[in-house]
Amino acid sequence: MKKLYLIGGPMGVGKTSACGYLKQLLPKSVFLDGDWCWDANPFQVTEETKAMVMDNICHLLNNFIRCTAYEHVIFCWVMHEQSMIDRIVRALDAGGCDVKAVSLLCDAETLRERLLEDVRRGARTADVIERSLARLAQYQSLNTRKVDTAGKSALDVAKEIAAL
Repeated sequence: MKKLYLIGGPMGVGKTSACGYLKQLLPKSVFLDGDWCWDANPFQVTEETKAMVMDNICHLLNNFIRCTAYEHVIFCWVMHEQSMIDRIVRALDAGGCDVKAVSLLCDAETLRERLLEDVRRGARTADVIERSLARLAQYQSLNTRKVDTAGKSALDVAKEIAAL
């Protein structure tokens, strides 16, 4: 049975890094980061762009699910609301998939330190820190498996996800 991994978590928690390792650990795998589906300049969050990104994500995930070359489909995105996860799953032809919904989390101080380092490196802007911290608590109420990333390498997190 094909496995579909939906990996959520606040910005800076390590989703992209962990999923990159997960792709290497799992045979016949493919990885999509939701951010790649609307990487634009200027970045705009409007009703139109939100609808477009959801359509892009679901279209690509369905193509990966249907492709017999892949056994593991890995997707990561912020997904801080249960309705987002549910909407994606409803739009997918995932009936033949074992769906693993996971939220990556860490404590607020660890998240702040990681984001500050990203800001120092020029990978993020400073406004992301408060936005990410504000969403952290929302993940506790989601119907997902929780994986704490604090004090762990991205490879260790990927191994933990692969063992689910």
